[in-house]
Amino acid sequence: MQLSASRVLLTGATGGMGQAIVAGLCAAGAQVTVVGRQDQALQALVSRFPGQVNCLQADLRVAEDRARVTHKVEQMHGLDLLINAAGINHFGLFENMQDSTIDDLVQTNLTATMQLTRALLPLLRTQAQSCVVNIGSTFGSLGYPGFSVYCATKFALRGFSEALRRELADTNVGVLYLAPRATRTEMNSAAVEAMNAELQVSMDSPELVAARLIKALDNDLREVHLGYPERLFVRLNSLLPRLVDKALRRQLPTIRHYATPTIPASPVKEH
Repeated sequence: MQLSASRVLLTGATGGMGQAIVAGLCAAGAQVTVVGRQDQALQALVSRFPGQVNCLQADLRVAEDRARVTHKVEQMHGLDLLINAAGINHFGLFENMQDSTIDDLVQTNLTATMQLTRALLPLLRTQAQSCVVNIGSTFGSLGYPGFSVYCATKFALRGFSEALRRELADTNVGVLYLAPRATRTEMNSAAVEAMNAELQVSMDSPELVAARLIKALDNDLREVHLGYPERLFVRLNSLLPRLVDKALRRQLPTIRHYATPTIPASPVKEH
């Protein structure tokens, strides 16, 4: 799709990945409305990109805040692109998780995204060409120990994206699912950073993810998975899951070491 002069709503804009996406969109000439929980970080984006970025502080888990976002978009007199980048993570063994943490992950990563998308679809459908982008993860195709609930939300988001794309196949609204691999953002706790270093997990910069998103939009792609060998493991997991089981079984002692309660708990952080 054509990004120049397009009107974009980006959720989760204040995280490292979100800020990189804002920069990429503005470089392409888009007008961007950024949504997030942290007002100071939102205002910093407005100051960084004067004339191209405006903001709205909102907690998308709250119905009243989603209604305020919808109203703001209606005042824009059109929406060409919705990018659902709001998301949080938690690293730890499933048996040690609190109910409140599980609820927060599901509501933020999945429920609020679907509810906001549903509210904005009528506006997207009025455009000659528009798109919904859902930022997923390699862990939306590959279940990984220590991230069980995060994986569950991203698996569901990938399924939602696929089903919605097919549901809208005879309309002007496209659906893109972008699945980054591990990315260098503040979402990663010290325990995750240490585990990734020991397991020699490759990590991308937020700027690389943003560039791949812009390229995918320019080429009207529908599903993009980033990184090698992660793309290979995703493919193997769909065809020969027992091979992946064996590979991850060898990593399990290291994962358990960093995911145990003796290691400082991974806080819930945004993308």
